[in-house]
Amino acid sequence: MITYEYPLTERTRTLLRLEDLFGRARHFLARTDPRDHHAALVTLFEILEVCGRGELKSELLQELERLRQAMLGFRGNARIDQGKLASVLERIEQARAAIHGLSGKIGQHLRANEWLMSIRQRTSIPGGVCEFDLPTYHRWLHHPVVRRSADLAAWMLPLQPIEDATAVALGLLRESGMPENQVATRGLFQQMMTGRVAQMIRIGLDDESVAVPEASANRYALNIRFVITGDEPRPRAIETDVPFDLTFCSI
Repeated sequence: MITYEYPLTERTRTLLRLEDLFGRARHFLARTDPRDHHAALVTLFEILEVCGRGELKSELLQELERLRQAMLGFRGNARIDQGKLASVLERIEQARAAIHGLSGKIGQHLRANEWLMSIRQRTSIPGGVCEFDLPTYHRWLHHPVVRRSADLAAWMLPLQPIEDATAVALGLLRESGMPENQVATRGLFQQMMTGRVAQMIRIGLDDESVAVPEASANRYALNIRFVITGDEPRPRAIETDVPFDLTFCSI
């Protein structure tokens, strides 16, 4: 099954972007080719851009505290595995402590590195990191893989608390919902949101399905339109019924 996730709050949107970027950076960091390590560094600059929002640290702390309070409400509940609950609370507390321990602006260790910032500036220009533009970077890409990997790991390490907090928050959010079987009649689905609060929805489709969901939501209604892609220059509305799983994620 392929799952599509749609954030319903700006905070969830930021968390999903961070998760995607950290995952991409880790993927390229684990590889050995200089082009992979270039991709890892460019992704690190994207993470820096997202983390540049001044309120990100406080938002993460607020989110972790909100989750902690929600989990504390399950203490003593006979239907909840108390051992697992204690483990979840410990993970939240560890993430909160790590975020509290961050000093200064997030990513300041990167901004203070003039050489990295010169590379970051050039990456915004198509073809801007050619060897004749940045010969020192060209030389770095030809260092042994162990040296390049160590440098990238060192640049990412101070951002680990952000990655961990993101993983904790999204992991709990995803586990909060139960999928419901739904059918989009002739590719269209609408559900009123009266009395329902959610931070994210998840739409699950069979791997063989050619339908692709496009979702929009506000405080009143959720609308999902399924389209189909093919040889045509742009997607077109699907005209058959589409079975799918719908999960409202809310804590």
